[in-house]
Amino acid sequence: MPSSRSPMEERAEARRGPPMAGVLPPPPLLLLLLLLSVCSCAAAAASGAPVGEDYVRPPAAPARLCGVHRKALLSIFPWSEKKKASSSDSDPQQVHISLAGEKHMRITFVTDDNTVPSVVDYGTETGTYTSTSEGESTSYNYLMYSSGKIHHVVIGPLNDNTVYFYRCGGHGPEFQFKTPPAQFPLSLAVVGDLGQTSWTASTLDHIKQCEHDMLLLPGDLSYADYMQHLWDSFGTLVEPLASTRPWMVTEGNHEKESILFFKSGFQSYNARWKMPYEESGSTSNLYYSFEVAGVHAIMLGSYTDYDESSDQYAWLKADLAKVDRKRTPWLIVLLHAPWYNSNWAHQGEGDTMMAAMEPLLYAAHVDIVIAGHVHAYERAERVFDRGLNPCGAVHITIGDGGNREGLARRYRNPKPAWSVFREASFGHGELKVVNATHAHWTWHRNDDEEPVRTDDVWINSLAGSECIKGSSHEYRKILMSP
Repeated sequence: MPSSRSPMEERAEARRGPPMAGVLPPPPLLLLLLLLSVCSCAAAAASGAPVGEDYVRPPAAPARLCGVHRKALLSIFPWSEKKKASSSDSDPQQVHISLAGEKHMRITFVTDDNTVPSVVDYGTETGTYTSTSEGESTSYNYLMYSSGKIHHVVIGPLNDNTVYFYRCGGHGPEFQFKTPPAQFPLSLAVVGDLGQTSWTASTLDHIKQCEHDMLLLPGDLSYADYMQHLWDSFGTLVEPLASTRPWMVTEGNHEKESILFFKSGFQSYNARWKMPYEESGSTSNLYYSFEVAGVHAIMLGSYTDYDESSDQYAWLKADLAKVDRKRTPWLIVLLHAPWYNSNWAHQGEGDTMMAAMEPLLYAAHVDIVIAGHVHAYERAERVFDRGLNPCGAVHITIGDGGNREGLARRYRNPKPAWSVFREASFGHGELKVVNATHAHWTWHRNDDEEPVRTDDVWINSLAGSECIKGSSHEYRKILMSP
């Protein structure tokens, strides 16, 4: 017998993850959020919106109340869930790591006890710490919320492809991570628009099953959306993975959290997820670059100025001009709002950024551009200036990590000539950079308990190709101009 639920109800997902300490929003906001939840599920039941031709329905989700999983309602009222048990306020929480320049790693952790020092002890044998590094700390207030003490400690120099054991704050549990290799092969996990739902948990479980050296996330992390305790629960949710491999992220629209005339944007994101922007010559945590094992990766900011008179544009131009394709034959860019998108969702939102910056990427022969924002998956052929171009970048949209807003189900038809594969399902990607010339990209749909490889392609690097000597050579003048 056909299900009485609409497709929207079947795919609506809830926030997931143990709530951490935090101050609750005022009661009127709680009631409004509850009302919106009920109204949105009623609207979903009435909509019956058509799905795209390439849509594959994901497996049925857990039981819901009016299309909204029980956990979603409980996350609005955090006092209805038990706080995570902690042996001590001085124990590290929400531990995650990121690259911090050549052969260095940044360890970030939070403590409720403000007297805990910002130190990390580490070594290559469990329980034996031969080195200690001291870092910095910060905290912030957001309306009625006060964060814990957020520690950032840079450790190193570190050996490549080596397991290190470490302890945060001078005591507490031991963690471990593995440094990336010095050269190929390199395996990168890629996920966007993650959130905190049961689909998020499936995505993280599937990423854990794949052997990866690093995770790349092109924006929209916690979906806290002003409710700061959800930043804490997100940190706890991702800690098992983010404490073992570097997570390199850039911001999305859900990180902004600005309040007109009262709060500037990205306060929580900048405090919690510090990236190596200073090491790359950037003046903003919202855009930066890094190098790892033959790959030069650039993380751009879709929600800060990017026109030709902006600091980000000037920085990008200078960063691309310095890239040495003999040392890093692969050039990859990540940003949040996609430039090539055949989904009805967020159509055209990346156009102005593309108009300003795509000529720079084309001039530098960027190999791959990865975006999020659209809650579906799509892979394009090499494109430039809205048309097929063998010297352009391969564009991939992967905003399907598991966020609470559900999937973007409707695609524009007919499919554009540049669009190769598109599907509205939750999942993650893997990029295996095999050598200086070949990389293997795969996208894995979340299907019940298993990640199912649904799209894969071999990509050739443009380094050393005829593109550098051919028609795109004229664009190099853009990078060299004052």
